[in-house]
Amino acid sequence: MNSKECFKLVNENPAFYLATAEGDQPRVRGMLLFRADENGFIFHTSSSKDVFAQIKENPKAEMCFSCNGTQIRVTGVLEQVHDEKLRAEIFAHPTRKFLQAWVDNGIDHLLQIFVMKKCTAVTWTMESNFAPKEIITLCE
Repeated sequence: MNSKECFKLVNENPAFYLATAEGDQPRVRGMLLFRADENGFIFHTSSSKDVFAQIKENPKAEMCFSCNGTQIRVTGVLEQVHDEKLRAEIFAHPTRKFLQAWVDNGIDHLLQIFVMKKCTAVTWTMESNFAPKEIITLCE
């Protein structure tokens, strides 16, 4: 699999699990990708969540996508994004209608955007279960 195929699959299957660390304890939770391309993997969370504090403490993380029988694990470094144009795009996007409640309740300032950069991926399928891992460079 190449990087273009990885981006296509994760954008078509945007639900993923994000692994972070809290001290020496791993933490995993489901998240929703906004988009992924050669510039990085963009998602958002709330500054009130534990995951926000975990990322700020240790920005190294891993995402795991399940894409129609192919598992894609993406490893990299998370960077917080301060971009008002992207923020407006996220709030206006049809797949983010649930965020309107944040605006209506005056808590839209809690939205925090992250991008994973310096990404590599490994894939897994039942057919490739015992094959050596092939590391795919996704984002510099």
